[in-house]
Amino acid sequence: METVAEGLWGLADMHEKKGEIGKAVKCLEAICQSQVSFLPILEIKTRLRIATLLLKHSHNLNHAKSHLERSQLLLKSIPSCFELKCRAYSLLSQCYHLVGAIPPQKQILNKALELTASSGDGFAVKLWFCNFNSQLANALIIEGDYQNSIAALERGFNCATEICYIELQMFFATSILHVHLMQWDDVNLVERAVNKCNEVWDSIEPDKRQQSLGLLFYNELLHIFYRLRICDYKNAAQHVDKLDAAMKADLQQMQHIQELTKELDALNQSLSRHDLHYTDRSALSEKQAQVQEQLRRVTRLGSSGKESLESAYFGNVKRAWGDKLDLAPPPIDGEWLPKSAIYALIDLMVVIFGRPKGNFKECGKRIQSGLRTIQEELMKLGISDSVREVDLQHSAIWMAGVYLMLLMQFLENKVAVELTRSEFVEAQEALVQMRNWFLRFPTILQACESIIEMLRGQYAHSVGCFSEAAFHFIEAAKLTESKSMQAMCQVYAAVSYICIGDAESSSQAFDLIGPVYRMMDSFVGVREKTSVLFAYGLLLMKQHNLQEARIRLATGLQITHNHLGNLQLVSQYLTILGSLALALHDTGQAREILRSSLTLAKKLCDIPTQIWVLSVLTALYQELGERGNEMENSEYQRRKADDLQKRLVDAHSSIHHIELIEKVRLEVRQLHELDIKRAVAGSSMRVSLDIPESVGLLTPSPAPSSSRLVDLDTGRRGKRKI
Repeated sequence: METVAEGLWGLADMHEKKGEIGKAVKCLEAICQSQVSFLPILEIKTRLRIATLLLKHSHNLNHAKSHLERSQLLLKSIPSCFELKCRAYSLLSQCYHLVGAIPPQKQILNKALELTASSGDGFAVKLWFCNFNSQLANALIIEGDYQNSIAALERGFNCATEICYIELQMFFATSILHVHLMQWDDVNLVERAVNKCNEVWDSIEPDKRQQSLGLLFYNELLHIFYRLRICDYKNAAQHVDKLDAAMKADLQQMQHIQELTKELDALNQSLSRHDLHYTDRSALSEKQAQVQEQLRRVTRLGSSGKESLESAYFGNVKRAWGDKLDLAPPPIDGEWLPKSAIYALIDLMVVIFGRPKGNFKECGKRIQSGLRTIQEELMKLGISDSVREVDLQHSAIWMAGVYLMLLMQFLENKVAVELTRSEFVEAQEALVQMRNWFLRFPTILQACESIIEMLRGQYAHSVGCFSEAAFHFIEAAKLTESKSMQAMCQVYAAVSYICIGDAESSSQAFDLIGPVYRMMDSFVGVREKTSVLFAYGLLLMKQHNLQEARIRLATGLQITHNHLGNLQLVSQYLTILGSLALALHDTGQAREILRSSLTLAKKLCDIPTQIWVLSVLTALYQELGERGNEMENSEYQRRKADDLQKRLVDAHSSIHHIELIEKVRLEVRQLHELDIKRAVAGSSMRVSLDIPESVGLLTPSPAPSSSRLVDLDTGRRGKRKI
């Protein structure tokens, strides 16, 4: 009967290679359903193979689970078979994970760890020990048990150290850093985790680092998230450049592989001809051998040659070689995100760093690239224009969540770019897209509701609707649990109230600014501090407390310049300080400051700020009696004001304008299906990101129609899980 089983296994392999998964499963199930009994070991191997196929190529989790549970029962009667028992435990753990059954998953993993504890100190035993601790850490993260999750990862790290497996040490070091970034209880603990990653990575030989592309991306992205959180933009930018270069190099290599594969296919086609002359066949065979050797040389770095355990990220068709970024070797389940998601994330990081510097052309390219990639992946998951949250297969929910959250990040940055450039209609369209995606996937995108409200506020403020803007900012603050996000929205609302200009509004602004000002040093980084200093200085200036305003604004400008490197915010700080200098009759300093501000505003295509600066310069020239400069400046200001007015008219006449600014929160039809909630909550540690978004503070210009978005840069939102 063993020969029969091997024959059916071979037939199943053939069908799988052809993509005929149903036929492959039927071949294997013929063994399990046979009237003639097979040896238990054959049945176990077959059931594990069926479960792997189902998990990898289908959404049939319950069918896979039943095969794995049957394998468990059969294995209990067999004293040996360590490898098979571990595979069964691991696959069953992953299956429970996918259906959101975390308590049974932890129970299975603890049994698996007991098995490894009683199986000696062999290399394979140690690898399985690492595998089970990695999965256990993931399960504990879902329950919010950060402490025990880190403990499990540290056990894995120590085991990898014992067997001198440096890449495996790096896998656990980065995973520990990821948990610390999610928890962020103590900045010193996070810094120690960052230093440990640097120490381990530096100890890996350069050749091995090049082979560990998945680890490189994972490590660099985690470093960027850390640097963004503490507002260390200078050092973060170095990591972004390194990531971008690595991505471009990998894309080039993949293109080279595709070209070689195409050439090899053509050679094989030619060699299949029966009428080929001997000389021609010999030449083609020689060329075939050369191309095959080139392919082997290029692909050997990424091919482990062993697929004993498939990744836990099921529900998609199997990806081609090179489309997966392994973090650790088998049997560790070591993929964080698919390569397409990583590449979209790198594009997003380039946008986040380029936008505050005014690199809008490059940002536009990256936003389009990221959106295109994400749309392609959503289509592969079956998410077309008509699909809603309730239509998703359970095993596709978490991966859909990854791409949908990235999609919202790109659209959010597009809104910020377009508002900065006064392209209000373009900003409307991106914001409407965000709203529509949220309404279709309200549970998966629940974390985006406050962001959408905040962006509605930014849009409303940018087009001069200050009362509506304040409403949306306050609503956004109510919709988030993040103290940082709440503080920023309060500051935004305060600036909108200041722009309204009456006594009652100024009082409301003061009530919003005061609490944030008193706690501004308690936040990680300086984003909140720079924003509240700006708003407070603006309020003091409105109250004619000029010297005090100057002190607050100068402090805020210095912090912004030293830590954030945000040209738009620097430009707006300079404009207010220039106005103050003029009010205090320091005309020399006013001229110098305002010219610097105008230069930055022009670089950013920031029309309202340009108008604001020009109006102050006109007043300066009047005071100095420089009639020529005054006339020239006034004419330029008029042209800019006409341009802005035309853009505002287009925005106000758009069909989306009223629905975006009206004082009504989005009405969501709450589906809240249990398995959707569970899948979103269970989006494992490896797909939980703390990606900072791009939004800003708002400042006034001389006229209501010239109010402006001031971008306070990225990263205020706190933990957000993808």
